[in-house]
Amino acid sequence: MQSIDKYVVQALDNYPYYLEESLESLGYALAYDDKNVVALCLYGRFYAEQLQDYEAAKEYYSEALAIDINAVMVYPYYAETLFWNDDLDEALKLIDFSLTVKGIDKVIMLLKKVKVLEKQQQWKIALQLVKEAKLLDFSNYSSEIEETEKRIKSKRDLLKGKKKKKSKKVKSKKKKSNR
Repeated sequence: MQSIDKYVVQALDNYPYYLEESLESLGYALAYDDKNVVALCLYGRFYAEQLQDYEAAKEYYSEALAIDINAVMVYPYYAETLFWNDDLDEALKLIDFSLTVKGIDKVIMLLKKVKVLEKQQQWKIALQLVKEAKLLDFSNYSSEIEETEKRIKSKRDLLKGKKKKKSKKVKSKKKKSNR
C-alpha cells in the first residue's frame, strides 16, 4: 500500500510540470492497483488538459466514480471536461449530483454550474447561483465569484443592447412600410 501512495504522490507532485515523470508514476501506481481513484482521476486530467481527448478523460473519470462515488476530487475535473466537450446537459446532471455528495466544495461546483448556464445564455439562473455561491463562500473564492458575476452581467447587457437595436430597426421598417 505504501508504494502505491508513493507513486500517486509522485505523479501528483510532477503534474503538470513534468508530464513524463508524472505518467511514469501513474503507470506504476495503476500497475499495483488499477482501481486507485486518485490515479484514475489524474489520468483523466492528463487526457483532458494535455491531449484534449475528452472522451478518454470521461472514461477515466467514470471509472473512478464507479469505484468511489464519494471521490470529491473527481467531480470538478469531470464537470470541466464535460463543459469543454459541449456535453452541457450531462455536465449539469453531474454537478447537481455532486452537490449531494458529502464533503464536496459546493462553491466550486456552483461556479461550474454557472459556467454551463452562462454558455447556454441562461443569465438569470446563473446570476441566482452566483448569489448562492457568495453565501456559501467561506474560502478565497470571492474574487472569482465577483469576476464571474461581472462577466455574466456584461454578456447579458451586451445581448440586451443588440435586442434593443434590432427592435428599433424593426419599428423603423414597419413605419416605412406603413407609408
